[in-house]
Amino acid sequence: MAEFYQPGSKPVPILSVREINKSFGSNSVLCGITLDIYPGEVLALIGGNGAGKSTLVKSIMGIYKPDSGRIFIGGEALEFSKPAVSLNKGAYLIPQEPMLFPNMTVEQNVLMGFQGKKTALRSKLNDVVKQLGWKLDLSRSARTLSIAEQQLVEILRGLLREARILFLDEPTSALTFDEVNALFAIIENLKKKNIGIVYITHRLNEVFMIATHVAIMRDGIITISGRVEEFTREMLVKGLLPGDFSERLPAEKTGGRMTEGEKPVFELRDFNGYGFADINLRIYPGEVLGLCGVVGAGRTELAMTIFGRDEAISGQVLLDGKDISGMKTNDIIKRGVNYVPEDRFLNGIFRISTLAGNLSSACLDSLSKFFLDFAAERNIAEKYVSDFRIKATGIRQEMGSLSGGNQQKVVIGRSLSTTPRLVILDEPTRGIDAGARGDIYAIIGELKARNVAVLLISSDMEEIVELSDRAMTMFQGRINREFSKEEINQDNLMRASFGVYKENKA
Repeated sequence: MAEFYQPGSKPVPILSVREINKSFGSNSVLCGITLDIYPGEVLALIGGNGAGKSTLVKSIMGIYKPDSGRIFIGGEALEFSKPAVSLNKGAYLIPQEPMLFPNMTVEQNVLMGFQGKKTALRSKLNDVVKQLGWKLDLSRSARTLSIAEQQLVEILRGLLREARILFLDEPTSALTFDEVNALFAIIENLKKKNIGIVYITHRLNEVFMIATHVAIMRDGIITISGRVEEFTREMLVKGLLPGDFSERLPAEKTGGRMTEGEKPVFELRDFNGYGFADINLRIYPGEVLGLCGVVGAGRTELAMTIFGRDEAISGQVLLDGKDISGMKTNDIIKRGVNYVPEDRFLNGIFRISTLAGNLSSACLDSLSKFFLDFAAERNIAEKYVSDFRIKATGIRQEMGSLSGGNQQKVVIGRSLSTTPRLVILDEPTRGIDAGARGDIYAIIGELKARNVAVLLISSDMEEIVELSDRAMTMFQGRINREFSKEEINQDNLMRASFGVYKENKA
C-alpha cells in the first residue's frame, strides 16, 4: 500500500522532503533537510559549492539513495530506487552542464526516450521552441552547438516532459539577455500551470526576479528560508559568505601599472579569424582588460585563435614585442600565454585523472625527461592547493569528484604553473558559488600584483565592472567600444554589447 503525505490544513505540496540525511563515508553532506514546495512556487536554492544542493537534488531524482528520511511527490512517497521512478512521478532535472549526444541532431537529443508518434512529438517540440522565441535549428548536429545552445536543448527536454516539479541548475549561466527573458517568461507560465520549480542559482538578482521563495544551504543544512519579499540582497549575501570573504577580495580596483611610454605585454594588430575581424588591442603589465559581449559576439573564438586552437586568417599576435602569430598551442604556452577555457568539462580538465595530475599537466616538459618527477609534481600540486584553498581530500583525489568551484581553481592553477606573461580567463566564474568566486577574484588580484597581464572574458557585467582596469566590448565579431576605468559601468557595457551605445555629447 502506497504511503501518502499528511498535509494537515494546507494543500498537498508537489514536493515534500522530510529529514533527509546523506553521508559519503564519514562526510555528512545532508543533515536533516526538510522543505515543502507547493503548486506554482519557485524556490531559489542557493549556497556554496559543497553545501549539499546537488546531493539533495540527486537524492530526489533517485540518483543517490538517502541514508534516512522521506520524500513525497504529489503527496505520494517516493521509493528510493532509480531515476526512472522519479521521472515517472513527474520530477525532472535540467543539469547545469549539458549532456548531449554529439553525433545526433538537436531534435533527436530532445525527443530521445519519448513514446508516441514522431510527427506529433515534432509538432509539440516546434510549438515549444516557437513559444520560447529561440532561433534553434532542430536539424543541427549537437557537436556544432555552443554552450548556450546546448543549455537550450536541455531546457527543451524538461519542458517537453511537462514535469510537475522541475529542477533548474544554473539555467542562465550561458544564456543571452533575450534568452534569459524568454526563459523567465516560460517559468511564469509554468507557475500559472501550478508546476513547482527548484531554481538553483548563484546570481542573486535572479532570486528577486523569478523566485517566490528562497532557501540557503550551508554545510548540508538549510539555514535560512522564507518568502523572497522577506529578504534583501545584503541579507542573502551575509547568509552565503564565510566570515573572511571580504578579506579575500581585491582591496580596490586600480588602473594596473601602465605608465607613460610603457610597452604592452600583449598586442593584437588587425587580427582576423573565423568569427571575428579587425581586432586591435593591447594589454599592459599587471592590467586586467575586460572583454564582454553577448553570446555569439566572437569572444571565445578570439581567445581560442590567440591560443592556437583555431587558425587565424591574418594579422599579428605580439608577446613582449615578439611575433608569435601562427604558432602551435604548445609553443604559445612556452612563450608565456595560457588560457582557462569557458567549458571546463570539455576542454579544461581530465576528469578521471588526479588533482595533482591536472595541476601539473601544462608543465610536463619541465617535470620529466623519461620518467615523471613525482616529487616535483607533488610540490606543484601542494602549492596551488594551499595558495588557492582548494577543498580536496588530498592531491590524489579524482578531479571529477571535486566541486565546480574547486575544479575551476585547479584549471586556473594549471595555467599559472607555466609562469605565464598573459593569462586569458574565459568565463572564469561560470556556475560557481560566491565563496569560490571571491577566491578567484583574489587570484586575479594576485596576478596583477605579479605583473601578469590578464584578458578577462565574462558575460557577468558586474564581474567586468569589479575587476577590469579597462574594458572592451565585442559586437558581431568586432570590438566596437573601449572604456577607461572611470567609464566602466553596467549600463555602458550592456548598451555597447548590444550595439546601441552612444557617446555622451553633454
